[in-house]
Amino acid sequence: MLSLRRKLLSTALILSFAPAFLAPQALLAQKTTTTKTPAKAAAKPAAAAAPTAAVSPSGAKIDINTATADQLKAFPGIGDAYSKRIIDNRPYSNKAQLVSKGALPKGVYEKLKEKIIATQPK
Repeated sequence: MLSLRRKLLSTALILSFAPAFLAPQALLAQKTTTTKTPAKAAAKPAAAAAPTAAVSPSGAKIDINTATADQLKAFPGIGDAYSKRIIDNRPYSNKAQLVSKGALPKGVYEKLKEKIIATQPK
């Protein structure tokens, strides 16, 4: 009889404290879900709009040997400083020289390498 009473009492205690232990985890899960979802949704349109601004209207790639500072700044991650470094280190025999000449860090170059070319004057 005593052992049954202890079991019931311990079960009642566990059940009474269970919401206190589970509630913070549930709230944490709700916060993470609500904060991540809008951020991802907001980031997708911005990322989709950036490449079209950096590519010429005909859809061709931008030539790093002839592009203006404004054309270069249209790329994500390229600001005044990087566009100046790109222009100052011209000419480039290939686009990978942006990294080897120190005009851009490798991470920035990786983001835009598919959108650029380096043509040679004839």
